[in-house]
Amino acid sequence: MMDLPHELLDMIGDTKEVLIETRQVDTSFQTTIWVAVEDDRVYVRSVRGDAGRWYQRAKADPEVMLVVGEYRIPFRAEPADDKTSIEGATRGLRRKYPKGGSLDSMLRPEVLHTTMRLIPRS
Repeated sequence: MMDLPHELLDMIGDTKEVLIETRQVDTSFQTTIWVAVEDDRVYVRSVRGDAGRWYQRAKADPEVMLVVGEYRIPFRAEPADDKTSIEGATRGLRRKYPKGGSLDSMLRPEVLHTTMRLIPRS
């Protein structure tokens, strides 16, 4: 595991939407998602809960890539469905995104368990 430089963490934290690249067999897929940074940790959550395709692929093959602007940053997606991680991700989402229906969709009780922490890899 490695730490991300603060410049990259700040960029991830400031970018409203990023692409997550997941794989299935030999095919890569890019999906636009929201991402939150809280306490130097990078969190993502599936707005579609278990039905989210990117989430299903990340669970099956946790080696993912975030595409932020011109940067491609490799991560390992780990389940973060414990109370502390869920609360941290929720705080990060609330701070970053405006109040409204889209944010509310990310905070529904039935999607909280799909919170994942992205661990930087080299």
